[in-house]
Amino acid sequence: MTRASDAGPDSARLDLGEVLESLRGRLDAAKVYLRIDDLIERQGELEKIIGEPDLWSDADQARKVTSEYGRIRDDIEGLRALETQLGDAEALHLLAVEEGGNDLADLEAGLTEVAATVARALDELELRSLFSGEHDERDAVAEIHAGAGGTDAQDWAEMMLRMYLRWAERRGFAVEVDEVSEGGEAGILSATFIVRGRYAYGLLAAERGVHRLVRMSPFDSQHRRQTSFASLDVAPFLEDLSEEVEIDEKELRVDTYRSSGAGGQHVNVTDSAVRITHLPTGIVTSCQNERSQHQNKAKALQILAAKLAERQRAERRKELETISGPLSDVAWGSQIRSYVLAPYQLVKDLRSGHETGNVEAVLDGDLYDFMIAFLRFRREHEGS
Repeated sequence: MTRASDAGPDSARLDLGEVLESLRGRLDAAKVYLRIDDLIERQGELEKIIGEPDLWSDADQARKVTSEYGRIRDDIEGLRALETQLGDAEALHLLAVEEGGNDLADLEAGLTEVAATVARALDELELRSLFSGEHDERDAVAEIHAGAGGTDAQDWAEMMLRMYLRWAERRGFAVEVDEVSEGGEAGILSATFIVRGRYAYGLLAAERGVHRLVRMSPFDSQHRRQTSFASLDVAPFLEDLSEEVEIDEKELRVDTYRSSGAGGQHVNVTDSAVRITHLPTGIVTSCQNERSQHQNKAKALQILAAKLAERQRAERRKELETISGPLSDVAWGSQIRSYVLAPYQLVKDLRSGHETGNVEAVLDGDLYDFMIAFLRFRREHEGS
């Protein structure tokens, strides 16, 4: 397509008109997949519930209602704002086409900016169509573990922790680092963190698996190339899982230990850190970042419940695959992505095929394109 800035007035009108027409089609599609009519109806129902005087007699239920209402209100208001912006832009463009004149360049610049703003907002809306899981909108609890590769792998695990913390910061998500086990010489052995924000789990689930790093080792006296591995595991984090998971205290081993300094500024230097082992499954969770042993135990139990619930979901998915057959032509192997720093620069996702040579940006948290590429790949495969 000819760029409007490189052609005459007629071409400018044509190109901008096509852009606005495309955005209108995308906005109409968004109303369909977001089910705007259903949202408006549900908003009315929730407003009646919120207006009841005894709403907060059940605090947990009240929080669920107000949280759902906030999400729906944001969706409706966002769509209405886009409708207004796009409608105004369409009206101005039509007026410019009808009147002509030499001042089209100034008008085009303003309309192009509006179109770009609307396009970015629609990108976010279309992202939601990629989420099909029950808990994709939820917060996430994530764990990073160093794998094969010795000190390099422990250093890589710490690099991954920084990468995901920077990614969360870019998205405007809140993060709690609840436990960090430091490595022997450098890096970390493991870390547990909670990411709070809409679609935190749906996005981070795209990163679940083993990540491979290839580089010239800074820990090798001969500076030889080293391959190291670290993994990310993710589960949806729900404040209350009592209806989904039952935890028998008799099946738990609870150990206390002295917190290290890597967990954050609120780490208590007394023996307040808590490690819980679920004996039937061997699942271990830890927390050291709260102010007391009681609070650390409560948070570790929350994380344990989230992991047990995700384990049950995985078992159900496996049973369904046994009945209907596994997904075909999908490399569900443990290694999902390679990060190569030497002898060339490349990050490549081995599932979707998405890649970039800007390794530094990826390690600094620029993961959005990789997540979206995988989510699209998954949707296309599941729909085939």
